[in-house]
Amino acid sequence: MADATRIPVAFCRALRTAGLAVSVADTVDYARALTALGLTQRNRLYWAGRATLVRDPEHVGTYDATFAEFFDGATSHGLPPEASTSLIVAHDASTEAEPDEPRPPDSERHPTAPGLAVRWSRAEVLADRDFASLSAEEFDEARRLIGELKFDGATRRSRRHRPSRRRNRLDVRATVRAAARHGGELVRPAYRAPIRKPRRVVILCDVSGSMEPYTRALLRFVQATVVARRSVEVFTLGTRLTRITAALDSRDPDAALAAVAARVPDLGGGTRLGEMFRAFNDQWGIRGTARGAIVVVVSDGWDRGEPDLLGREMARLRRVAHRIVWVNPLKAGEGYAPLARGMAAALPSVDDFVAGHSLASLRDLAHIIQGADR
Repeated sequence: MADATRIPVAFCRALRTAGLAVSVADTVDYARALTALGLTQRNRLYWAGRATLVRDPEHVGTYDATFAEFFDGATSHGLPPEASTSLIVAHDASTEAEPDEPRPPDSERHPTAPGLAVRWSRAEVLADRDFASLSAEEFDEARRLIGELKFDGATRRSRRHRPSRRRNRLDVRATVRAAARHGGELVRPAYRAPIRKPRRVVILCDVSGSMEPYTRALLRFVQATVVARRSVEVFTLGTRLTRITAALDSRDPDAALAAVAARVPDLGGGTRLGEMFRAFNDQWGIRGTARGAIVVVVSDGWDRGEPDLLGREMARLRRVAHRIVWVNPLKAGEGYAPLARGMAAALPSVDDFVAGHSLASLRDLAHIIQGADR
């Protein structure tokens, strides 16, 4: 067997060559696992890698084949040249002993290879990962990080005014009253400025079966928006239109999502986007809910209804909304083009067309909502 200090990096390189997505953080975890378990037993080598390098059950076959070729093959497949004689193992400095715990001497903590202490952020590791590819543990961490996003939304000018020190608009009545108190002498003119109020955000979330890999993460984003902001309205789009704003108004995300599941009977079913937008426009949007609002549509654009109807209703919504943002998780796919009939019909009325497949894309979406007054 090759030099033990070179095995983790070389084996991870072999897995990447075989097509598995193995990150630097995964390599570090594997190296630390081998340091704890040792390199003398083949069973430990196998399960250390299986636990730290495999994220999807579908990848087990590729992992097994690569493991057998790498550790049982006659040649040193994928190993670095002999000139590389040492490996500096990077370990997360955040995992050091707590201040109250006794710290062993440096010679005992790092008896062999030199160590390089680095700090890495779990949020950055997960930032660009597609929600559909996350393990259960990673998805729980992603849901927690979604709740930490900032939702300082855009504002609009109100018709009401308040006193201001800036020379915005002369307040004639206040100026005259102040002059009367000084014997008619104009000492200092008074000014008023319009009040800025939060702009309403309306979220229309597609909960059909085609959106199922992303529905939980996107609903968590919607729930965090409802909790963080005032003046938010949320509706689900499926075979019927359902208002779920009250169900999401809970600081416990699990309780909120459970309330949504109980309230939405068509969760994971089909969708007729044109009919749903017509129902929203007739019952809510045109009557005031969408007037001057930022409308966020979360959907992959797959529609069982008539695309012409969807195009007409989107144009109708566009005439009253301040801005329309369409979030489509499929947009992140390489070579994606909006060829679905529903998506193609809706795009002419859309101001921002963004992906919503990862933490980074949801962070960008939050920034778009915040800066929608541009």
